[in-house]
Amino acid sequence: MREARIELLQRMPVFGGIRADVLQILLGLCPVVSVPTNEYFFHEYDQADSMFVLEAGKVAVLKVWREQEYLLNILKEGDCFGEMAVMDLCPRSASVRAVEDCTAIRVSAANLYKLYERDPKQFALIQMNMGREVTRRLRKADDRLFEWGGPDASIRQSSWSAQDALPPKSSMSAKGQKRT
Repeated sequence: MREARIELLQRMPVFGGIRADVLQILLGLCPVVSVPTNEYFFHEYDQADSMFVLEAGKVAVLKVWREQEYLLNILKEGDCFGEMAVMDLCPRSASVRAVEDCTAIRVSAANLYKLYERDPKQFALIQMNMGREVTRRLRKADDRLFEWGGPDASIRQSSWSAQDALPPKSSMSAKGQKRT
């Protein structure tokens, strides 16, 4: 079973390029959790210190807005979620609910720190990979938002625009320099 988990991790972007012996160490530190259908791994705004690698099953990533729950994504075996918590230690930005019975590897910030103590270069590569994954998801979210509303959506649908960031015209010259 451990070999299958190592192969699963090596296929994932977050653990791409990580040596098998390092993954073996990490797996020895990380518990495997089971979450039944319709139960939550965690809720939005929960305190957080770990990410999850989905070994089996499917999950729904959900966000509440104006008292309504919205589906952000469906993740499946081999996907990870919660990695922002390992990077910033802030509360959860969304909820994750099991759509099917799930098994996942829980990777905590403390487990990663133990890995750092043993192999800082491999730890740094995992951190860079997590940053890339978060950035990839941010770009995807940006694309979805733009496709949904087009270039004028943010101006029509929010009270803030780029003009709000500029000082009043009376205090600025034509070249953008402050008048005295």
